[in-house]
Amino acid sequence: MLAVAALLGGFALLLAWPVPLALSRALWPSRSPAIALALWQAIGLGGGLAMIGSLLVFGASPAGSLLGAARALLPHLVEGDIPPAFGVIHIAALTLAAGLAAHLALNLALTAVQAERERRRQHQLIAILGDPMPGQPRTRVLAHPIPLAYCVPGIRTATVLTNGLVDVLDEPELRAVIAHERAHLDQLHHLVLLAFRAWHSALPWFPIANRAERSVALLAEMLADDQARRVASDDALRRAMLQVGSGGEPGAYADSGGVIPDAAMLEARLARLGGPGDVDDHPNVANRAMVAWAAALIVAVPIVSLLATLGPIA
Repeated sequence: MLAVAALLGGFALLLAWPVPLALSRALWPSRSPAIALALWQAIGLGGGLAMIGSLLVFGASPAGSLLGAARALLPHLVEGDIPPAFGVIHIAALTLAAGLAAHLALNLALTAVQAERERRRQHQLIAILGDPMPGQPRTRVLAHPIPLAYCVPGIRTATVLTNGLVDVLDEPELRAVIAHERAHLDQLHHLVLLAFRAWHSALPWFPIANRAERSVALLAEMLADDQARRVASDDALRRAMLQVGSGGEPGAYADSGGVIPDAAMLEARLARLGGPGDVDDHPNVANRAMVAWAAALIVAVPIVSLLATLGPIA
């Protein structure tokens, strides 16, 4: 079991720094944002499982299996002596694993509750202050001179525009903006960003968490751009993005948290227009398949390792 614990620990270190750092600096994600987004999710899930799993397996090693450690230790949680095979370092590892898992889970739950509250508040506000946009279901227009567009996810969804935006865009540009915002809603980007925002909030001192959240936010914007490119031309989308600027989509969602598009993100999105991307069915199928297999492997390694050390149920 010590070998498995070392394997999981080394795997967690790889997924905690060099792998996400290389991915955040790579150029290919802009050509295949959907695959890159799946890879980021695999890195987050696999890294968390490997980190917690390495502590669990090491702490349970005196018993020879995870279930064996549970049978040996659980009866002694309230009273009785801890079996002598388990030293202080093993108990510390198990305690740290349980504490880290609880911290991540509670932080995710808290982030989800806060986001849902903000969504409800936004729905109430736009119902009072916004007017329905003719010919565009689930779209509200706010009387505000600054050109803005964002969406409010949830059971009820809404795309929100301002008068300032409607006034400065022509019909193809407006169609591209609406398609972009609806892509965020239809593809459930808010759920993906929620998980990475919770990760960043749970580990604010962890530098890669901020890089991951920012990279995922940019990929979500690129995916929404690809949907807009299917509805309108690249030129119409480019004109709309330049008219609105980096401040015209404040985080895309009402509950988007701290990741707000800036000039660098806008520049990266503009650079894709007219070039290959998911919308053009980029022909490099072999590379896409390889990345997809890598994402599956990243999640499979810690799961299989933990199952291998589970031990006999009976």
